[in-house]
Amino acid sequence: MILGFVIWSLMALMIAGLGIYSLRSEKAVGFFAGVEPPKVKDVKKYNKSVAVMWFVYATLLEICGIPLLYLEQNSAGFVLPILGTVLFTIALIIVYTLIVNKNKA
Repeated sequence: MILGFVIWSLMALMIAGLGIYSLRSEKAVGFFAGVEPPKVKDVKKYNKSVAVMWFVYATLLEICGIPLLYLEQNSAGFVLPILGTVLFTIALIIVYTLIVNKNKA
């Protein structure tokens, strides 16, 4: 399942790319596609918080994908990375909500 791990890792790298984009952006960055970013007091602080959120999410996603290296095809162990991804995504939404509430103008 090395190919599965490589694809998983590419997705984690793309999410880390969102973190880099957020960190370098001069304007407030959004979270959802097609939705205007919130009005914030301090754009740099807000963008840094969002960037850290994306970096942590990408790291957790990568760690969650490590079992893909050791599992056999059609193994029941695939439930662990999938459940981990769901839980981390729910946590990501909660953290973003806290960041927006803390930095709202």
